[in-house]
Amino acid sequence: MKVESLSKPLGPTAASEPRLRPSAAPISNSGERVQLSPIASTLQKAEAALAETPTVDRARVEEIKQAIREGHFKIDANRIADGLIAEVQQMFDSQAGRG
Repeated sequence: MKVESLSKPLGPTAASEPRLRPSAAPISNSGERVQLSPIASTLQKAEAALAETPTVDRARVEEIKQAIREGHFKIDANRIADGLIAEVQQMFDSQAGRG
């Protein structure tokens, strides 16, 4: 389980706020064409793929609900603690790399 920063937006906050995606070759106000680097194009494709990916695995949620209803859902506190520690360590490592 990955814990994300609370300041990081998870996506549009309302249906009236669609996510804007730049086109592959945007045209500036002066009519000039802008050419994106291969990396920028790859990032755009990755972002588009992520936007299509559901944030919740509904099948997994149903599996967990069923296990809870049947009384055989087990919580592994050590695994959760290890995951949280790993996430915090990763966050510290990424912050140390910036400054």
